[in-house]
Amino acid sequence: MATDWIKKQVDDLKEQNLYNNILTIESPIGPEIQINGKKLLNFCSNNYLGLANNSEMKEAAKKAIDEYGIGPAAVRTIAGTTLLHKKLEEKLAGFKKAEAVITFQSGFTANLAVIPALVGEGDLIFSDELNHASIIDGCRLSKAEVIRFAHANPADLEEKLKESPADKKKLVITDGVFSMDGDIAPLDKIYEVASKYDAMLMVDDAHGEGVLGESGRGIVDHFKLHGKVDIEVGTMSKAFGVVGGLAAGKKEVIEWLSQRGRPFLFSSAMTIPDVAACIAAVGLLEKSGDLVKNLWKNADYLRAGLKKLGFDTGSSISPIIPLMLGEAKLAQDMSKELFAEGLFAKAIVYPTVPQGKARIRIMNSAGHSKKQLDQALQIFEKVGKKLEII
Repeated sequence: MATDWIKKQVDDLKEQNLYNNILTIESPIGPEIQINGKKLLNFCSNNYLGLANNSEMKEAAKKAIDEYGIGPAAVRTIAGTTLLHKKLEEKLAGFKKAEAVITFQSGFTANLAVIPALVGEGDLIFSDELNHASIIDGCRLSKAEVIRFAHANPADLEEKLKESPADKKKLVITDGVFSMDGDIAPLDKIYEVASKYDAMLMVDDAHGEGVLGESGRGIVDHFKLHGKVDIEVGTMSKAFGVVGGLAAGKKEVIEWLSQRGRPFLFSSAMTIPDVAACIAAVGLLEKSGDLVKNLWKNADYLRAGLKKLGFDTGSSISPIIPLMLGEAKLAQDMSKELFAEGLFAKAIVYPTVPQGKARIRIMNSAGHSKKQLDQALQIFEKVGKKLEII
């Protein structure tokens, strides 16, 4: 049959310990979840601030459904936009200290919208070698030439910019917080290099949204680069606990994206309850930075405990903590053992990370209690010793 090769490819993934077994969650997303009737400590979610089951946000979503319905039912450029969508973009612009914001269906589609709208065939993109898959796909769609620079290395970026033709349009792109390693881009130094060579600068702050900066305003706020970074892409699918993407920047850039960002032009907008919940999330962060502070307190405590046990946590300095293991089978085995002991943390293997760089990725949240963190450390120690990792 014409599709026989697909079954063989899937079987090969299973043999190589690269098959991703997707588990079904039977409860709301929180510090603890239920899978197959079993209660587990949850260290596998991007729910950084614990907002995915927040009562105020749920009430806002319910109220919005009663007032506006459920979905926009068409693209905004054809069928118009709701007051809620405009309110969310205004709230986000104020929160991000940006001139304007445009929202998309997800962080992934935000990158697919922004990059091809800014550059095209004949232009140059300078992309960090560890940038997210959505950036890579956005670069491919743009048809611009992609020049990769060494990870988080402004000096290498400068060398590559120096070698490039002066008359070509240039776009420098970096993740803010790198999702697999937990390190943070030196955006201040990257800005200096990009501006020196008259290149546009874009940062994808998916894992910095709600994590870095004052009350979680993100990496641009963290480095005090307001008005200097040309475009900041973010997501509401992680720390905000909902779903959706955003791009923040100068008014003329955002206006251009509303005219030429293909996911904005050709796909329906975020649903009504999602928009309302996101508005409520922004309101919560504007009121207090306590959730962000607690997130970092938990992350620092857990990282220190894991290092003390002898785990290799790589270059992480954020709430993302990788346990570097190397081989895919070892990572898969550890994930299964952790699950058996009552802790949910998935193995990350190729192609999400390079071959030989498999790991367990631990995601902290502000919602975890110290008791839960201590319980997690005991489980990591037990499994680490059993598998002779520590």
